[in-house]
Amino acid sequence: MNVIPQAQPALFLGIDTGGTYTDAVLWSEATGVAAKAKALTTRHDLAVGISGAVGAVLEKAAIEAAAVKLVSMSTTLATNALVEGQGGRVALVMIGFSEADLARDGLQRALGTDPVVFCPGGHDVHGNAQPLDLGALEEALPQLAGSVSGFAVCAYFATRNPAHELAARSLIRERTGLPVTASHELSAKLGGPRRALTTLLNARLISMIDRLAAATEGFLEKRGIAAPLMVVRGDGALVSAAFARQRPIETILSGPAASLVGARHMTGLDDAVVSDIGGTTTDVAVLDGGRPRLDPEGATVGGFRTMVEAVAMRTFGLGGDSEISLEDGGLTPRILLGPRRLVPLALAGMAHADVVIPELERQLRAPNPGRMDGRFALRTGVPDRLAAGLTGPEAKLFGTITATPQPLDRLLASTAQNATLARLVTRGLVHVLGFTPSDAAHTLGRQANWNRDAARLGAELFARRRDGRGQPIAKSPEAISERVLAALTRFSAEVILETAFAEDGLDGAATVAHALVQRAVDGHDGIARLTVALDRPVIGLGASAPLHYAGLPPLVGNSCLVPDDTDVANALGAVVGQVRVSAEARVSQPKEGLFRISAGDLVKDFLDEDEALAAAEAEIRRLVAGKAGAAGTDTAEITMDRDIKSATVEGQRSFIEAILVATASGRPRIAA
Repeated sequence: MNVIPQAQPALFLGIDTGGTYTDAVLWSEATGVAAKAKALTTRHDLAVGISGAVGAVLEKAAIEAAAVKLVSMSTTLATNALVEGQGGRVALVMIGFSEADLARDGLQRALGTDPVVFCPGGHDVHGNAQPLDLGALEEALPQLAGSVSGFAVCAYFATRNPAHELAARSLIRERTGLPVTASHELSAKLGGPRRALTTLLNARLISMIDRLAAATEGFLEKRGIAAPLMVVRGDGALVSAAFARQRPIETILSGPAASLVGARHMTGLDDAVVSDIGGTTTDVAVLDGGRPRLDPEGATVGGFRTMVEAVAMRTFGLGGDSEISLEDGGLTPRILLGPRRLVPLALAGMAHADVVIPELERQLRAPNPGRMDGRFALRTGVPDRLAAGLTGPEAKLFGTITATPQPLDRLLASTAQNATLARLVTRGLVHVLGFTPSDAAHTLGRQANWNRDAARLGAELFARRRDGRGQPIAKSPEAISERVLAALTRFSAEVILETAFAEDGLDGAATVAHALVQRAVDGHDGIARLTVALDRPVIGLGASAPLHYAGLPPLVGNSCLVPDDTDVANALGAVVGQVRVSAEARVSQPKEGLFRISAGDLVKDFLDEDEALAAAEAEIRRLVAGKAGAAGTDTAEITMDRDIKSATVEGQRSFIEAILVATASGRPRIAA
């Protein structure tokens, strides 16, 4: 009798590129998680970390590369870049706006020292054009071409008529060849300054996401994995890597969104608070009825409110690699954490023990603690072109920093250079190394994957710092490490409660800082006893969640569930989602009897309302079908949503406006 071999179930490879680790998981619909693995994220060459994680997971599963039919990845790189204020230097082109508009929606703060060019032009609310003059842009392009990595273009009412953005984009591409982001490509919402902010941030992130996609594609090709590559967006949907390259801003909160999908998949809980702790950030969101809450106003990351539709996720600069500092003033200073990420000394000790450990020992031999003890700097290894536009002092300091860690007490010649170094870190050119919660965990033997000797020396140096009485803040490296880990758990409870209060419509930060809430969290005994409790359990995600969330339940008044595969929740969530894209059309009435549709690049007038609505629907069905194909699915189902506004005056109906939204969703295409 002939035995017909059973077909092997299709395997999907999920990858999550985080600030510290790159995770990989192999999953199939039939058997679940087949294997998982981790490798350190290598920011200077992302392919190295991806190669390590994927190579390890394929080896664990003992399968051929050809068995992988889909590759999907989530990433916290865009989120971390915005939290840490990093990204390429870009030029913002504002058409039809004035300098006063920079003061709105945090645009000036986001712009920083990046150049901005103002040009007359733009459109009115009905899409009628003002005279366009790109003379200022033409004049600035020769100088900008050599000092920025890309351009962001935003025109007044471009969502009604994108013609002037398209003209500026064509001119920039023709003269410079650099990437250009036009605001109408990212959002159909009104609100010029916030649309400009979103466009600016997108342009900053393009080179970073492009490097990530290129590194992943290059590695997959070398390993013989001929499968489509997908990326998780901030709303949890999947899109093709080519799609994400043009809209990297949509990948902010990609990792957290994937973690929500993974949390729901692993626990089966419909209602929970999901808290995902990584090396750089903690991301907190709420599951309601099995679905993540979406933020109707757009994602807020790094203090900036964007127009990107994403999960209602709050991202805090709190993680295992957070910078540890002391509160100013007071006899017994509190330990503060974040928001900046440092490279842990234990991690630096893996590759540079011959430099890091002798320098830490030298600092310990000094009779008194130094202000820069335990701190080092080294280059991140990004391409030299990303160092364009440095000031004289920045270029001079950057020239002295190498790929080998150098102690700050010998590197920096003056206090003023601290600010210069901080700017180089912000540009993503330099890493600062120092004592972190990860080092505290290594010191106490609760984490053992890096160099414990470097971690303990860092803890000993930090314990020598002085309190308000001039005494060391801790008696031993172990004592300060216990305090640091307790502080991380305590701050974790605060960010979880802050999210819960905000979801309940309160000012989350102010409410959690209130003395009554602080007393309740601490279990402070008094005549009036106070308690605070969540109405649903916490799902703890992240490789360090079992360590940092063990003491969480009494602080939040509910249980905390840490799933078995919590360390790869993001990578798992990346392969169980669907492609989902949308397109929007607007029909307005500039004057009585004239109906104007605006959909994508199309602006067209009709004399009949029904004809205009039918044309608008046909156009966005065509647009969304094209977007779905570009985003990576061949099986999209399209749904339509119409919102038609009209008024009745003296018995006569009067059309005001109509908004039509087409949404296409389907499973991603897989390799044959």
